[in-house]
Amino acid sequence: MSGTNNMAHPLHLDPNQPGQHGAYGRGGGGGGVGEYLLDRAKPYLPPWLLAGGTGVLSLPAYGMWGGSAAASAGLTLASVGLTVATWWAGKSTTQQRRLHSAITVAAGTSWFTAAALAGPAAGPLGSLYLIGAPALAATWNIRQILRVNADGQTAGADKGLLEKVGLAKTMVTGAKVAPNKATFDLQLPPGELTPDDVAKALPRLAGAFKVAKNAVRMTTDPEDSSRASITVVPNDLLKNTVAFPGPSSPGGSIADPIVVGIYEDGSHAVLWFPGDPQAGRNAMHLIVMGMTGSGKSEGGITVLGEVVTRRDVIVWASDPAKAEQTLGPLLPSLDWAALDMNSTKAMIEALRASIPARTAWLAKYGYKQWEPACAGTQADGSPGMPYLVAWFEEAAKTIRETDDDVFTGIAQEARSAGISLVISLQRASGTQVSTDSRASFGSSWVFGVRDERDAGFALPDEALDAGAAPHTWKDKKPGYSYLVANGVPETFWATPARSYLTPTEYLHWAAVTFADVRSACDPVTAGAAAKAAGPAFTKRTRHPLPTAPAAPVGQPGPDGWDDEDDGPLYLTEDDDVDDDTDPDDDGQEWIDPEQALPEVRTILPLAARPTGPPARKLGQQEARAAMTDLLAEFEDEGRTEVGPTDFMEHCDRFNRSRQWVSGQVADMVLIGRLRETDRAGRYEIVPERTPVA
Repeated sequence: MSGTNNMAHPLHLDPNQPGQHGAYGRGGGGGGVGEYLLDRAKPYLPPWLLAGGTGVLSLPAYGMWGGSAAASAGLTLASVGLTVATWWAGKSTTQQRRLHSAITVAAGTSWFTAAALAGPAAGPLGSLYLIGAPALAATWNIRQILRVNADGQTAGADKGLLEKVGLAKTMVTGAKVAPNKATFDLQLPPGELTPDDVAKALPRLAGAFKVAKNAVRMTTDPEDSSRASITVVPNDLLKNTVAFPGPSSPGGSIADPIVVGIYEDGSHAVLWFPGDPQAGRNAMHLIVMGMTGSGKSEGGITVLGEVVTRRDVIVWASDPAKAEQTLGPLLPSLDWAALDMNSTKAMIEALRASIPARTAWLAKYGYKQWEPACAGTQADGSPGMPYLVAWFEEAAKTIRETDDDVFTGIAQEARSAGISLVISLQRASGTQVSTDSRASFGSSWVFGVRDERDAGFALPDEALDAGAAPHTWKDKKPGYSYLVANGVPETFWATPARSYLTPTEYLHWAAVTFADVRSACDPVTAGAAAKAAGPAFTKRTRHPLPTAPAAPVGQPGPDGWDDEDDGPLYLTEDDDVDDDTDPDDDGQEWIDPEQALPEVRTILPLAARPTGPPARKLGQQEARAAMTDLLAEFEDEGRTEVGPTDFMEHCDRFNRSRQWVSGQVADMVLIGRLRETDRAGRYEIVPERTPVA
């Protein structure tokens, strides 16, 4: 009986390895020495049983066919046929195994033919059997023993597979198996193979495992070039789009991470804009790249939709190609929006002028680089200086109509001034972005591209060698991307992520809700920009806030982000507001305390106090079960589509926040219970599979 290998993983495919048991065999001490010896001998018995069976069968064969000419011809043909069939069947194995098998079959069938015709003991046949049969059986035992290496790890199946893909002599030293991911640690033969050889073999490994090319990735050991790890992800868990779950740090600092999507293992994909000396992280300049239809612009909207909810940052954004088509919902949240080429050129000049002014201010107050304290009032009472994110959509047009080095100087100097530069374009080739400019952008966010050459314009060699392949997506999987940025561990550089899908309603809501939270442009930056850009800055268009936006489902209210708040109240154009106020009284209307109260004209009934104990807030597992039951009820009612609003109508069942409910709906999309539709916020119910009895 064959034992099981301690390292059970996909590379170990051979079930015939000898077992590794305890001192008393599988029985754990009840069988004695005899049972233990029998158990240890079982894997080696088949060749001996075959040899003995051949000798025993020769006796009745001689009694039946002894001296028969017809039997002689038939047995000879059968012997030759079996030998040829063995040689043919062994073409997919190693040359040694093929030759060994053919010799064994030829010797065994030849002796059996002679013994069946002349008798087992005729002439030298008896001696040949007693010498040859044990020798052949022993050779198979020796071969079986040598298939186990000195460390007790099998070398047969995975060695054969690794040999096929060009990684001969490579050993699998460890394995970690998760529900949708398996990681294997490789020990390469020192001096013969390197991680570069593993990188070249990744496409062949993907073919061997029958998975997509970018489903097999590699990470290297930074301290040992003879070690590497490969990761295999058989199923694509990002195939369903994920709705934006809401701001990750509402009212927080731009120094907090910006959550932009999820990786295939469910962890958050994040960006950091400012640097952090304690974490060893520099401020970020970012290239966002992807072909038309890859979801690049939607990813940018997701980032900016997070940035405008932070308290200590201003955004200057440009899009001279599409104007309001991309940035439209964000315009009320931006400090400066340049939607034509002239204003874009003015913004670039303003950025150049702002850098020395901002660095001088930081030096004056003792800051080596921008940090959240810079945005607060300083010790001498002067106003603070918020972080500045300069975002250039369709940057290829800007570069084409200005200079391919237009961003080089800004990118080289802006980090120290508390400025992050982001350029978004379809192809960061040398004809569009100069080599010097690309060298100044240390981070890249790459969506689907047309070919492997395009991927190399933005992704570093380490990510490409590790298996990153955005050219396999092209425009077929919008939102799929690789994130190589400051603060992102190198192990995630080749891990696919998918950006969130941000609805326009959320952007309108965020524009109004955080209007009082967002910073205004500081005097230092504004002064430098006004001198450099003139009226293009001082008379820049200030886009009005949306009228009376409703809080989107899943978003918390502004008052302490209370779960039970129904969202903010905003004045509409139809509201009657008395503007007769005293400006010297902080905008408050003066009221005479001696004046009689006005006559009561309207009586508002108060809601009755609820009866019974307050609803208990369910635990996570109970609330999830309630959501699942509610979806089943919707399905029983004959509904085919639902949305977060449908669940919120029954929120008293689980007493959780709107944001939590929206997150649970997103999880149902991930597990395939819901499927997105063409309408925002509506999902098709996918019938639950009934298990087959």
